Amino acid sequence: MPMPDPITATAPELPDHSSISQRIAAFAADLTPEAVPQEVRDNARLHVLDVCGTALAATRFDFAQHALAGISNIAESGSNSVIGMRVKLPLRDAVLLNGILAHGLDYDDTHPGAIVHPTASAFPCALGLAEHRDASGADLLTAYILGVEIATRLGVAAKGAMHTQGFHTTGIAGHFGCAVAAGKLFNLGPQRLQYAQGFAGSTASAVSEHRADGAWNKRLHPAWAGVGGITAAALASGGFVGTKRIYEGADGIFRSHTGTRFNEVEMDAMTRNLGSEWLLNEVAIKPFPICHLLHACADSALAIRRKHKVKPEDIVKVRALLHPETFHYIAEPPEMRRRPVSDYMAKFSVQFVLAACFVRGRFGFAELETEALNDPAILALAQKVHHEADPDSAFPKYFSGGVVVTTRDGREFVHMEKINRGAGERALSAQDITEKFYDNATLVISKPQAERIHAAVLDMDRRSARDLARALAL
Repeated sequence: MPMPDPITATAPELPDHSSISQRIAAFAADLTPEAVPQEVRDNARLHVLDVCGTALAATRFDFAQHALAGISNIAESGSNSVIGMRVKLPLRDAVLLNGILAHGLDYDDTHPGAIVHPTASAFPCALGLAEHRDASGADLLTAYILGVEIATRLGVAAKGAMHTQGFHTTGIAGHFGCAVAAGKLFNLGPQRLQYAQGFAGSTASAVSEHRADGAWNKRLHPAWAGVGGITAAALASGGFVGTKRIYEGADGIFRSHTGTRFNEVEMDAMTRNLGSEWLLNEVAIKPFPICHLLHACADSALAIRRKHKVKPEDIVKVRALLHPETFHYIAEPPEMRRRPVSDYMAKFSVQFVLAACFVRGRFGFAELETEALNDPAILALAQKVHHEADPDSAFPKYFSGGVVVTTRDGREFVHMEKINRGAGERALSAQDITEKFYDNATLVISKPQAERIHAAVLDMDRRSARDLARALAL
């Protein structure tokens, strides 16, 4: 692993009475590409590679074409690139579509403690604005890293309270990360970077009602965060005045979006060790195209099937062990989850995912096709899957999970995953991430095309942002 650069970023010393947004703004304004440790930059490029692969794969799914059709109904001519599509759109429309592609398969990265998908908003935002302004690839990478850092810190500070209040934290946190990322690319000074964060508080909303019917709203959330962040930074660049205590104020974002759990918010996480501790290094890359909360259970089911040669027809009961705070997101109401009406609902069903793992011995895109959603064997086994609390869960630091299987002859098999694969000490390697990228990209493009994108991403901070954007657009 490369040694960190001798120059490192440090958060400026400000008076104790300074607001959170003021501290973040001062840090962001001073940050240079050289001040970001080499390890962080190396990891950042791998996360960009990962999201580019997932966005490319997304172009073969119907939601991508419906999104393009809708955006095209209002878009005028533009010059910004769209990942995997030979179309040009105005800046914010391109960011919107790229964000939908990045998050649409729910295969993008997640910070477990924050419960935030940071790259799906930060990268489309930074890519779009950097291309528009003909910024350097180094400045694009720095802005992206800032976007990840701020969005993730907001999620860590919220401690899951936004989720339980009915919001999708990614859509809230992404607005703030993108406001800072875009502000950096606009070369804003500290005051106007503070204003940009203030405006993000007025645009950030992402309700989670999609959980009830498998609708596509969630795909929009990080995309809209990118649009909101650019709008906020643009207004600030013109001198429009934004509020200065958007995080900790009496009517700030934490008060409005955490409800009765406001007292649990860890406000100092927003700026603690800012510049010396980079949360991007904690962001997990997914091995399955499903909700990250389900990964440990899926791996547990596959481990039991592989180790004990368990056949679906021999199973009488499956118990999925999860943290209770995740039940409403991936397990309840069980009747609805056992027979998902769409591939998107299936991604958030522990009953369906575990049944498919036992029946198919894997879980990938094929297990989300209509044929799999209607597979009698999977649906029959899903009826036998029940969920209960895991008393030893490490949630939210990690998305722990496990499975207990009871067979017809009375045997019981147990497998637990304390740390979900992809996170912490079980992080995917650079080789794993590269293989995932090629698996996703080659669903829609040739291997030589994928190789050119791979090279462009890993070399992104030594070329122009426009070069990278145009390479991604094929």
